[in-house]
Amino acid sequence: MKASASTRIYATSIVHSRTSPIQHRFTNRSHTWLVDLDDLPRLGLLRRLASFESRDHLGTAARSLRENLDTFLATQGVDLEGGQILMLTMPRVLGTVFNPISVYWCHTPDGRLACNVVEVHNTYGDRHAYLVHADEHGHAEVDKALYVSPFNDVSGRYRLTIPAPGDKVHVRVVLERPGQDPFVAGLRGRALPVRTATVVRLAITQPLEPLAVAARIRWLGIRLWLRRLPVQPRPSHHQEAVQ
Repeated sequence: MKASASTRIYATSIVHSRTSPIQHRFTNRSHTWLVDLDDLPRLGLLRRLASFESRDHLGTAARSLRENLDTFLATQGVDLEGGQILMLTMPRVLGTVFNPISVYWCHTPDGRLACNVVEVHNTYGDRHAYLVHADEHGHAEVDKALYVSPFNDVSGRYRLTIPAPGDKVHVRVVLERPGQDPFVAGLRGRALPVRTATVVRLAITQPLEPLAVAARIRWLGIRLWLRRLPVQPRPSHHQEAVQ
């Protein structure tokens, strides 16, 4: 296994909390990676246990992850001129993947943070990439644009906390509406040793974790539906940078 100095593997705790109109909360343990799009980990025989593929993110499978990010940024008027892009995401494991959220830190050649991209996937196969400019504390706001939950329409605004990751990582998303914050999701993690033993251990202790995440979300949806929470119509959605 070969990885750049920027690579991190985090043991994480993920929290989903719904406060309105029905209160519900769940927490689960998982893991996520931080990778450099210009120097992805080379896992050799372990690639079935962790891989990072264009088909799992915004853009087209015909281009690299880096090319797809640059293409998307160009549509937003951003040119990094080759600066580093770090991606926080769950890898494809044993042929499966589901990433509710992936975060990108996009830098200029001198190392300055130019912008962030927050890529959100729902369980219907839709995705949306939000371009944001976080402040020095990692705080940003953006209007909601993707239908994520059948119990929430696309109204409202996200308040994001996405400070630069290091030995620890913290991501928080709060859905804001007038007078209430009906949904909050958060991820916290600590870095593990980036080595073969870590990848193998996670594959054994958290097998098919991407599928488990999607299953937990769907199971929560069923429970809320059984509690007669109203279902909101799902609009059609354009996928970014797929041309």
